[in-house]
Amino acid sequence: MELVKPSSRYKQSYLAYIKELGDEERYPFTLDLDFTHFDQLLITLDDYSQGKNLPSFTVQNTTLWLVEGEELVGVTNLRHCLNAQIEHCGGHVGLGIRPSSRGKGLGNLLMQLSIEKLTTMGVKHVHIHCYKSNVSSAKTITNNGGELASEFEDAGQTIQRYLVNV
Repeated sequence: MELVKPSSRYKQSYLAYIKELGDEERYPFTLDLDFTHFDQLLITLDDYSQGKNLPSFTVQNTTLWLVEGEELVGVTNLRHCLNAQIEHCGGHVGLGIRPSSRGKGLGNLLMQLSIEKLTTMGVKHVHIHCYKSNVSSAKTITNNGGELASEFEDAGQTIQRYLVNV
């Protein structure tokens, strides 16, 4: 398993991943980007990693794919820094595991690799948020050194804020 920069090499696996998600809410947010013009998607993701052409709701961020051989099994989105909105609700890491690859410990691996990558980017205090109802996500965060810092209500759901000091 390795983290790779998005590339056309994994196009078919990416499209199968999206299909497999079906109507499920997609994490991270970059999985919601238009993929019908795949080369443009790759340009957009590269722009975001350089801090160019960013939507107003986000900051400079890098998307990386967790792959095993030719199969895309997970996606992480790493925010290089936080603005007030993302620090309140979002954090440094957004990640997801392909439905058929869940339950195999890959979320823990992807979180570990995400925190390691953020560390190399100079982030010392990694903020990670999840819904309180998402017990496996909370467990993944705590397994990787996350300590519950606070909780708040948003749209009828409790969101937990964790902090990982690296």
